[in-house]
Amino acid sequence: MKKIAFSLGFLFIFFGFAQAQTNWDGTGFRFGIHASPTWSWMSSSDKLLEGTSSNWGLKLGMSGEKYFSRNYAIASGIGFGFNAGGTIQNGYAYSNPWPNSDLTIALSETDTTSLAQNAKLHYRLTYVEIPFALRMRGGSGESSRLNFFAEAPVFTLGFLTKSLGDIRGDSNNFNTDDEDIREDVNGLSLSWGLGAGIEYELAEHATVVGGLYYQHQFTDMTSDKGRVYDSLRGEWKNEDAKTIFRAITLRIGFYF
Repeated sequence: MKKIAFSLGFLFIFFGFAQAQTNWDGTGFRFGIHASPTWSWMSSSDKLLEGTSSNWGLKLGMSGEKYFSRNYAIASGIGFGFNAGGTIQNGYAYSNPWPNSDLTIALSETDTTSLAQNAKLHYRLTYVEIPFALRMRGGSGESSRLNFFAEAPVFTLGFLTKSLGDIRGDSNNFNTDDEDIREDVNGLSLSWGLGAGIEYELAEHATVVGGLYYQHQFTDMTSDKGRVYDSLRGEWKNEDAKTIFRAITLRIGFYF
């Protein structure tokens, strides 16, 4: 939490100082806010842990762009990503996926006290996100109100603030909602992505922005402390698959 608070404070001070020192004239610094619906889904490197459905979520935040030439800028910001994640279906005979979390159900490593095959694990995660991107833009001319832009690459640092899990479709009837599974989800997320869209200048210091972004997590989402039953060896083992989420975001923003 101290790192998150420090990052928030630093970015607020930076954005405020930069905006106070420059007036937007097509160069310099620009500040904006955004509210963007997202669609995310999960996948796993283990073929027996299959991503099956997706989450609708929302990103809220503020962003800043520092132009080092008229059409090129370094972009950053800070915001919240709500309800990221998706659903993973268990393909093992038995599974104990969240052993470190204090669940309202009592799971253990036996055939009658663990999740059965085809049980679905639904993840709902909230992150504080800090993106860093190279932004490029262009239009029909310097006097044009309409411009096109692209951001690539976009690297995003995420800090987990909330992690909820649901269990569905378990034949042993270990179905549950809103479990706190933070102890079984990694607190730090790194992802890369890209985006593109259009912006239209409504008036001086007032520009509306719309774009489409793709985000791909490259760090493991889960802590790999879960346990699964290996039927070939006839024994329990650690679930050490790499599990990630991907997301598509419809960016809707307003720059001052």
